[in-house]
Amino acid sequence: MVEIEVACILNEKIVVKKLSVESGTTIAKAIVLSEIEKDFPNEDISGAAKGVFGVIRNEDWLLEDGDRVEIYQPLKFDPREARRRRAAKQK
Repeated sequence: MVEIEVACILNEKIVVKKLSVESGTTIAKAIVLSEIEKDFPNEDISGAAKGVFGVIRNEDWLLEDGDRVEIYQPLKFDPREARRRRAAKQK
């Protein structure tokens, strides 16, 4: 067994769940086991980007002891577009 965390921040709500899972568990399986989607009933997190410690990974990524699975909320603005808007305001 390995100890992991599954974390999700959506709309200023933070949920972190600690789990003991079998060695070789994937990101997708860890999310299902955590039942974290129940904490966000009005959100569809299935299509969200997922990763481990800030690095986006495929859902079939094998987890190791101490890993933290992260479910990322979509960006509100494209960073390039936000920069263009700031530059336009300064002119």
